[in-house]
Amino acid sequence: MSNLRLFLLLGIALVGMQLWTAWQRDYAPPPEQTAPADSAGTPAVAGAGDEVPTVSDVPSAGEVPSAPVPEASAAPEAPVASTTAVEDGRRIIIANDVLRLTVSTRGAEIRQAELKTYPVSLEQKDVPFKLLSEDLARYYVTQSGLVAKDQPAPDHTAMYSVEGEEFKLADGSDALEVPLVWTDPSGLSVRKIMRLERGSFTVDVRHEISNQTGAPWQGSQYRQMQRVPLPKPHAFAFNNPELYAFVGAAVYSPDEKFKKLAFDNFVEEPYTRSFAGGWSAMQQHYFVGAWVPDPAELTHYETAVLPANGNLPQRYLMRQKSPLVEVAPGATQSIGARLYLGPKLQNELPKVAPGLQYTVDYGMVSFIAQPLFWILSHIHTLVGNWGLSIILLTLLVKLAFYRLSESQYRSMAKMRKLQPRLESLKERFGDDRQKMAQAQMELFKKEKVNPIGGCLPMLLQLPVFFALYWVIFEAVELRQAPFYLWIHDLSLQDPLYILPVLNVAVMFFTQKLTPTPGMDPIQKRVLQTMPLIFGVMFAFFPAGLVLYWLSNGLLGLIQQVVITRRIEASNK
Repeated sequence: MSNLRLFLLLGIALVGMQLWTAWQRDYAPPPEQTAPADSAGTPAVAGAGDEVPTVSDVPSAGEVPSAPVPEASAAPEAPVASTTAVEDGRRIIIANDVLRLTVSTRGAEIRQAELKTYPVSLEQKDVPFKLLSEDLARYYVTQSGLVAKDQPAPDHTAMYSVEGEEFKLADGSDALEVPLVWTDPSGLSVRKIMRLERGSFTVDVRHEISNQTGAPWQGSQYRQMQRVPLPKPHAFAFNNPELYAFVGAAVYSPDEKFKKLAFDNFVEEPYTRSFAGGWSAMQQHYFVGAWVPDPAELTHYETAVLPANGNLPQRYLMRQKSPLVEVAPGATQSIGARLYLGPKLQNELPKVAPGLQYTVDYGMVSFIAQPLFWILSHIHTLVGNWGLSIILLTLLVKLAFYRLSESQYRSMAKMRKLQPRLESLKERFGDDRQKMAQAQMELFKKEKVNPIGGCLPMLLQLPVFFALYWVIFEAVELRQAPFYLWIHDLSLQDPLYILPVLNVAVMFFTQKLTPTPGMDPIQKRVLQTMPLIFGVMFAFFPAGLVLYWLSNGLLGLIQQVVITRRIEASNK
């Protein structure tokens, strides 16, 4: 009975969690609109003693800067945005073996990023997943530029020149560099260089500033991402991971560590801080884009909401700004950062930046999910199949809980052995529930049986179940990962529903071995429907999760059969 009640508890918890998450997605308060007068949100001021200048407005996409307005402050400020549209620029392609970037000569900004080794789906293996996109429904671009006070500087609306249309990593080469050039009549010129390495989703972006004017040049580099929220899946599509995955900004600092920044909070609680050794990102299910400055750079971070402009919808902005850089007359100096555009590979992200692996969002069960994935990935290294790795992980979990499970099944076996005597007590005391309960407790005490002894192991395994639930939903390593035969993607539901049916069978035989002392006929009939209810529910769950639950149930059933036969054959 304890097993069945715990199954019911699990079902209620899962459905409740999914309904709550869907409700939050659909009915959370919408973000407030910002005033059109400020296209970049609230300016943020660095703290006293910081070398980071006051952050001012940076032109947003689709806008051209007007003439800068002199101020008394010594900090460089970006031009105030106007509403005059500029030429959109032509597109060039920069690609290595894993990444294909579409770059506009306007601002040398990355307008699209396709992940060549990650297809959109198994049915569209030739179509790469598009992380950055110009499509208005999934608008997501990354930009960088220079700003200077009372001096020329190419921001992300400036026009660059480049010779060629498509640049690909050559066979036998380990890296590709593409320079885009901007020049000013004053004698200032900037080469914006993008560097890709073989097998890497990281783009090195640097501005090489050559000052041939007669005065020192002072300015800062800024890096930013702007995007719209992803289209919401249908609320009833509870097996769609994107319904629960966090889509928003994130920032990492050495003192506060990893922090998620929800779009809904950008207006009322804008983020503004300066620190070194961090990074900022826009994250979504399976993939992330992150700007990673030099660890020694005292960088200023801020968020803002960009109002709708022309054909562009309202967008959410995550921006960085570097300290002042001074370039003497006749000198050349570079300033840059790294841009990661790729999958949330948990073993690779820490190599890009400390803490970047936390963008793999396991929620409240991270402290269990992260060790589970670590074990799972090491098993996968040995066996080479994620489905088989899940089965072996299940076996390890069962071994870890073996003693508790043995206690559970021994208690249940003794309860089963006492079933005839419990039924006789029920006939003897009839409807007198108080006397019936007292007699049962005396019998349990005499036979040294704990009626709730089977609950503890199940309760301890529930957090493991939920943690693995999020591992399978969130880990990009399991995206489109095949098992055997008919299962080609463990992150999606079983297409033939074979695993859910097998799970129903295992639960049915487990139910037959589970004693139900003192339970009335109506309760028994309700519990008899539990295998079918779980079968329907698991039919929509990822195949990897159902595989875990099936393996766990089958191993438990084998253990229960062995212990039950041993107890029934003994006189104890």
